[in-house]
Amino acid sequence: MRVTQGPSVRSAARLRGDNDSTVPLLARYDPHELVTGPALPHLLQRRVGWKRTVISTNMVYQLLNDALARAALIDHAGQPLRYTPHDFRRVFAAEAVTGGLPVQIAARLLGHASIATTETYLAVFQEDLIRSYRTFLDKRRGVRPAEEYREPTDEEWREFQQHFHAGKLELGDCARPYGTPCQHEHLCLRCPMLRVSPRQRDRLIEIIHNLTGRIAEARINGWLGEVQGLQTSLTKAQEKLAGLDRSIARGRSVGGPVNLGMPTITG
Repeated sequence: MRVTQGPSVRSAARLRGDNDSTVPLLARYDPHELVTGPALPHLLQRRVGWKRTVISTNMVYQLLNDALARAALIDHAGQPLRYTPHDFRRVFAAEAVTGGLPVQIAARLLGHASIATTETYLAVFQEDLIRSYRTFLDKRRGVRPAEEYREPTDEEWREFQQHFHAGKLELGDCARPYGTPCQHEHLCLRCPMLRVSPRQRDRLIEIIHNLTGRIAEARINGWLGEVQGLQTSLTKAQEKLAGLDRSIARGRSVGGPVNLGMPTITG
Protein backbone atom coordinates (compact mmCIF):
# COMPACT_ATOMS: atom_id res chain seq x y z
CA MET A 1 0.00 0.00 0.00
CA ARG A 2 1.44 3.36 -1.05
CA VAL A 3 0.23 6.66 0.39
CA THR A 4 0.18 9.38 -2.28
CA GLN A 5 -1.02 12.26 -0.09
CA GLY A 6 0.52 13.84 2.98
CA PRO A 7 4.20 13.64 3.92
CA SER A 8 6.24 11.07 2.08
CA VAL A 9 7.15 7.99 4.11
CA ARG A 10 10.58 6.86 3.02
CA SER A 11 11.01 3.10 2.91
CA ALA A 12 14.12 1.47 4.34
CA ALA A 13 15.46 0.79 0.85
CA ARG A 14 14.99 4.41 -0.24
CA LEU A 15 16.52 5.70 2.98
CA ARG A 16 19.60 3.57 2.43
CA GLY A 17 19.76 4.50 -1.23
CA ASP A 18 19.79 8.21 -0.45
CA ASN A 19 22.30 7.95 2.40
CA ASP A 20 25.20 5.75 1.27
CA SER A 21 23.46 2.44 2.10
CA THR A 22 22.72 3.45 5.69
CA VAL A 23 19.59 4.53 7.53
CA PRO A 24 20.08 8.01 9.06
CA LEU A 25 20.21 8.16 12.84
CA LEU A 26 17.54 10.35 14.41
CA ALA A 27 16.62 11.15 18.01
CA ARG A 28 12.91 10.81 18.79
CA TYR A 29 11.01 12.78 21.40
CA ASP A 30 8.74 10.61 23.55
CA PRO A 31 5.61 12.60 24.45
CA HIS A 32 4.67 10.11 27.17
CA GLU A 33 8.01 10.00 29.00
CA LEU A 34 8.78 13.64 28.07
CA VAL A 35 12.34 12.74 27.12
CA THR A 36 14.36 12.63 23.91
CA GLY A 37 15.80 9.21 23.20
CA PRO A 38 19.17 8.33 21.70
CA ALA A 39 19.84 8.54 17.97
CA LEU A 40 18.53 5.37 16.30
CA PRO A 41 17.92 4.19 12.69
CA HIS A 42 14.15 4.81 12.67
CA LEU A 43 12.59 3.47 9.47
CA LEU A 44 9.62 5.87 9.39
CA GLN A 45 11.23 9.21 8.60
CA ARG A 46 10.20 12.32 6.67
CA ARG A 47 11.82 15.58 5.68
CA VAL A 48 10.23 18.87 6.68
CA GLY A 49 12.14 21.61 4.87
CA TRP A 50 15.80 21.11 5.64
CA LYS A 51 15.17 18.97 8.72
CA ARG A 52 14.62 15.20 8.86
CA THR A 53 12.25 13.94 11.60
CA VAL A 54 10.69 10.68 12.79
CA ILE A 55 7.08 10.10 11.74
CA SER A 56 4.94 10.43 14.87
CA THR A 57 2.35 7.88 15.98
CA ASN A 58 -0.46 10.31 15.26
CA MET A 59 0.82 10.89 11.73
CA VAL A 60 1.01 7.13 11.05
CA TYR A 61 -2.55 6.80 12.39
CA GLN A 62 -3.71 9.57 10.03
CA LEU A 63 -1.95 8.06 6.99
CA LEU A 64 -3.40 4.60 7.66
CA ASN A 65 -6.97 5.79 8.02
CA ASP A 66 -6.72 8.15 5.04
CA ALA A 67 -5.72 5.15 2.92
CA LEU A 68 -8.56 3.04 4.39
CA ALA A 69 -11.07 5.82 3.68
CA ARG A 70 -9.98 6.06 0.04
CA ALA A 71 -10.19 2.26 -0.27
CA ALA A 72 -13.76 2.37 1.20
CA LEU A 73 -13.10 -0.73 3.33
CA ILE A 74 -15.77 -1.64 5.92
CA ASP A 75 -15.94 -4.09 8.83
CA HIS A 76 -18.56 -6.79 9.55
CA ALA A 77 -20.91 -4.20 11.02
CA GLY A 78 -20.76 -2.14 7.86
CA GLN A 79 -18.74 0.62 9.50
CA PRO A 80 -15.60 2.13 7.96
CA LEU A 81 -12.57 0.05 8.83
CA ARG A 82 -10.23 1.74 11.31
CA TYR A 83 -6.68 0.84 12.23
CA THR A 84 -4.15 2.13 14.75
CA PRO A 85 -0.36 1.60 14.58
CA HIS A 86 -0.64 -0.60 17.67
CA ASP A 87 -2.94 -3.00 15.80
CA PHE A 88 0.03 -4.14 13.73
CA ARG A 89 1.76 -5.43 16.88
CA ARG A 90 -1.31 -7.59 17.53
CA VAL A 91 -1.37 -8.78 13.93
CA PHE A 92 2.33 -9.65 14.13
CA ALA A 93 1.86 -11.55 17.41
CA ALA A 94 -1.10 -13.55 16.09
CA GLU A 95 0.61 -14.43 12.80
CA ALA A 96 3.88 -15.36 14.49
CA VAL A 97 2.34 -17.66 17.10
CA THR A 98 -0.08 -19.36 14.70
CA GLY A 99 2.94 -19.90 12.44
CA GLY A 100 4.67 -21.90 15.17
CA LEU A 101 6.67 -19.30 17.11
CA PRO A 102 6.59 -20.11 20.87
CA VAL A 103 4.72 -17.57 22.97
CA GLN A 104 7.79 -17.00 25.17
CA ILE A 105 9.86 -15.87 22.16
CA ALA A 106 7.04 -13.68 20.87
CA ALA A 107 6.90 -12.00 24.28
CA ARG A 108 10.63 -11.20 24.12
CA LEU A 109 10.30 -9.81 20.59
CA LEU A 110 7.43 -7.55 21.66
CA GLY A 111 9.28 -6.42 24.78
CA HIS A 112 6.69 -7.79 27.21
CA ALA A 113 7.76 -8.59 30.77
CA SER A 114 4.88 -11.09 31.17
CA ILE A 115 3.60 -13.77 28.79
CA ALA A 116 0.08 -12.91 29.95
CA THR A 117 0.41 -9.56 28.17
CA THR A 118 1.39 -11.30 24.95
CA GLU A 119 -1.56 -13.69 25.21
CA THR A 120 -3.95 -10.73 25.20
CA TYR A 121 -2.41 -9.71 21.86
CA LEU A 122 -3.26 -13.02 20.20
CA ALA A 123 -6.29 -12.73 17.97
CA VAL A 124 -6.74 -16.52 17.96
CA PHE A 125 -8.80 -18.97 19.96
CA GLN A 126 -7.09 -20.98 22.68
CA GLU A 127 -7.62 -24.20 20.71
CA ASP A 128 -5.84 -22.70 17.70
CA LEU A 129 -2.95 -21.64 19.91
CA ILE A 130 -2.56 -25.12 21.41
CA ARG A 131 -2.84 -26.78 18.01
CA SER A 132 -0.24 -24.52 16.42
CA TYR A 133 2.17 -25.03 19.32
CA ARG A 134 1.78 -28.82 19.14
CA THR A 135 2.49 -28.62 15.42
CA PHE A 136 5.66 -26.67 16.21
CA LEU A 137 6.74 -29.33 18.75
CA ASP A 138 6.07 -32.13 16.26
CA LYS A 139 8.30 -30.39 13.71
CA ARG A 140 11.06 -29.98 16.28
CA ARG A 141 10.82 -33.61 17.36
CA GLY A 142 10.87 -34.72 13.74
CA VAL A 143 14.46 -33.55 13.36
CA ARG A 144 15.65 -35.19 16.59
CA PRO A 145 16.77 -38.84 16.93
CA ALA A 146 13.79 -41.10 17.63
CA GLU A 147 15.54 -42.80 20.58
CA GLU A 148 15.36 -39.54 22.56
CA TYR A 149 11.57 -39.93 22.84
CA ARG A 150 11.27 -43.64 23.52
CA GLU A 151 9.81 -45.08 26.72
CA PRO A 152 12.44 -45.99 29.38
CA THR A 153 13.07 -49.64 30.07
CA ASP A 154 12.35 -51.17 33.48
CA GLU A 155 16.08 -51.26 34.24
CA GLU A 156 16.52 -47.58 33.32
CA TRP A 157 13.56 -46.58 35.48
CA ARG A 158 14.90 -48.57 38.46
CA GLU A 159 18.29 -46.87 38.03
CA PHE A 160 16.55 -43.49 37.96
CA GLN A 161 14.69 -44.27 41.20
CA GLN A 162 17.81 -45.65 42.89
CA HIS A 163 19.57 -42.37 42.20
CA PHE A 164 17.21 -40.61 44.60
CA HIS A 165 17.66 -43.28 47.24
CA ALA A 166 21.44 -43.02 46.85
CA GLY A 167 21.13 -39.28 47.26
CA LYS A 168 19.97 -39.69 50.86
CA LEU A 169 22.71 -38.44 53.16
CA GLU A 170 23.09 -38.28 56.92
CA LEU A 171 22.04 -34.64 57.08
CA GLY A 172 19.52 -34.60 54.23
CA ASP A 173 19.47 -35.05 50.45
CA CYS A 174 22.03 -34.64 47.68
CA ALA A 175 20.66 -32.43 44.90
CA ARG A 176 23.18 -33.44 42.26
CA PRO A 177 21.62 -33.87 38.77
CA TYR A 178 20.76 -37.42 37.79
CA GLY A 179 23.66 -39.43 36.41
CA THR A 180 26.41 -36.97 37.39
CA PRO A 181 29.35 -37.93 39.65
CA CYS A 182 30.14 -36.08 42.86
CA GLN A 183 32.74 -33.41 42.11
CA HIS A 184 33.29 -32.38 45.72
CA GLU A 185 34.86 -35.61 47.04
CA HIS A 186 31.82 -36.13 49.25
CA LEU A 187 32.65 -33.17 51.49
CA CYS A 188 28.90 -32.85 51.89
CA LEU A 189 28.96 -30.19 54.60
CA ARG A 190 30.80 -27.83 52.25
CA CYS A 191 28.91 -28.86 49.11
CA PRO A 192 26.19 -26.51 47.82
CA MET A 193 24.26 -29.58 46.61
CA LEU A 194 23.50 -30.67 50.19
CA ARG A 195 19.92 -29.97 51.26
CA VAL A 196 19.75 -30.34 55.02
CA SER A 197 16.61 -31.96 56.39
CA PRO A 198 14.75 -30.01 59.11
CA ARG A 199 14.81 -33.20 61.21
CA GLN A 200 18.61 -33.03 61.26
CA ARG A 201 18.83 -29.50 62.69
CA ASP A 202 19.98 -30.70 66.12
CA ARG A 203 22.59 -32.90 64.45
CA LEU A 204 23.87 -29.90 62.47
CA ILE A 205 24.19 -27.85 65.67
CA GLU A 206 26.20 -30.68 67.25
CA ILE A 207 28.55 -30.64 64.25
CA ILE A 208 29.03 -26.88 64.63
CA HIS A 209 29.88 -27.25 68.31
CA ASN A 210 32.28 -30.11 67.50
CA LEU A 211 34.03 -28.08 64.80
CA THR A 212 34.38 -25.13 67.17
CA GLY A 213 36.06 -27.36 69.76
CA ARG A 214 38.38 -28.94 67.19
CA ILE A 215 39.45 -25.50 65.92
CA ALA A 216 40.31 -24.42 69.48
CA GLU A 217 42.31 -27.60 70.02
CA ALA A 218 44.17 -27.17 66.72
CA ARG A 219 45.11 -23.60 67.60
CA ILE A 220 46.47 -24.65 70.99
CA ASN A 221 48.64 -27.27 69.32
CA GLY A 222 49.72 -24.98 66.47
CA TRP A 223 48.09 -27.05 63.72
CA LEU A 224 47.57 -24.04 61.46
CA GLY A 225 46.83 -26.06 58.32
CA GLU A 226 44.08 -28.01 60.09
CA VAL A 227 42.68 -24.77 61.55
CA GLN A 228 42.14 -23.39 58.06
CA GLY A 229 40.33 -26.51 56.84
CA LEU A 230 38.15 -26.76 59.93
CA GLN A 231 37.29 -23.06 59.73
CA THR A 232 36.06 -23.53 56.14
CA SER A 233 33.84 -26.41 57.25
CA LEU A 234 32.53 -24.37 60.19
CA THR A 235 31.63 -21.43 57.94
CA LYS A 236 29.73 -23.71 55.57
CA ALA A 237 27.95 -25.44 58.45
CA GLN A 238 26.82 -22.09 59.83
CA GLU A 239 25.57 -21.10 56.37
CA LYS A 240 23.65 -24.38 56.14
CA LEU A 241 22.06 -23.73 59.54
CA ALA A 242 21.05 -20.20 58.57
CA GLY A 243 19.55 -21.44 55.30
CA LEU A 244 17.73 -24.25 57.07
CA ASP A 245 16.21 -21.84 59.58
CA ARG A 246 15.00 -19.60 56.74
CA SER A 247 13.45 -22.62 55.03
CA ILE A 248 11.71 -23.71 58.24
CA ALA A 249 10.35 -20.19 58.74
CA ARG A 250 8.97 -20.14 55.19
CA GLY A 251 7.42 -23.55 55.70
CA ARG A 252 5.62 -22.37 58.80
CA SER A 253 4.23 -19.34 56.98
CA VAL A 254 2.65 -21.53 54.26
CA GLY A 255 1.55 -24.35 56.54
CA GLY A 256 4.54 -26.67 56.16
CA PRO A 257 6.29 -28.39 53.23
CA VAL A 258 4.36 -30.61 50.82
CA ASN A 259 5.75 -34.06 50.09
CA LEU A 260 5.05 -34.82 46.42
CA GLY A 261 6.45 -38.35 46.62
CA MET A 262 8.04 -40.31 43.76
CA PRO A 263 6.54 -39.98 40.28
CA THR A 264 4.85 -43.08 38.89
CA ILE A 265 4.22 -44.18 35.29
CA THR A 266 0.79 -45.62 34.59
CA GLY A 267 -0.57 -47.37 31.53
